[in-house]
Amino acid sequence: MRIAIVNPNTTATMTKRIEGAARAVADVGTEIMGRQPKIGPAAIEGPFDGALAVPGLLREILAAEADGADAHIIACFDDTGLDAARAVATKPVIGIGEASFHAVSLVAHSFCVVTTLSRSAPVIEDNIHRYGFGRRCRRVFASDIPVLELENPETGAVGKISGFIDEAIALGAEGVALGCAGMAEFALELQDRHGIPVVDGVGAAVGLAQMLVRSQLSSSKRGVWAQPARVDVLESFG
Repeated sequence: MRIAIVNPNTTATMTKRIEGAARAVADVGTEIMGRQPKIGPAAIEGPFDGALAVPGLLREILAAEADGADAHIIACFDDTGLDAARAVATKPVIGIGEASFHAVSLVAHSFCVVTTLSRSAPVIEDNIHRYGFGRRCRRVFASDIPVLELENPETGAVGKISGFIDEAIALGAEGVALGCAGMAEFALELQDRHGIPVVDGVGAAVGLAQMLVRSQLSSSKRGVWAQPARVDVLESFG
């Protein structure tokens, strides 16, 4: 089984970290194919960056299909370009945000999300309601740590996220979803510290992608994810 995991931003160090997180949870025999676009923003921190990232992301999805990918993962918690990717791909496409909400709701009746910047929170809140998890999610917290600073030890990212998890527990949350692919390596430490489920979207997405491949399931092509007629327009972007 080959799973393509696409970091929609252009930062190679983040792509490597995401690849590592995916390989750590993948089954024996699952090949993780890390990819990133050649064009687009260095980080996705709100709707503007998300819009800029979509053309490059879709080109990587198509390239991964040509390379034999059995499934695709979009490694941005905003689920950047998810509907468009499901339309162009013939294989299943998982967004780590949606994967996180499904996973945390299986192990916690109520949950909170801890993400990066404040301008990303409304995108996540909109997705939570669109996916049907509005009654389960107590709040989306913004740590105001920039995406590319998560790997910098001097930001104290784990400690700051931990503080927001304390707030989530005070609100009655029984689980937490970490709202950025760059937080993946913090999940187990935070889970041990707080004694509640802490879900990393990369791991959740890998598990769901493997299940869909084994079940021979892919996105329906009847309706909103029908194959578009103008995929060649992507060639005009970069």
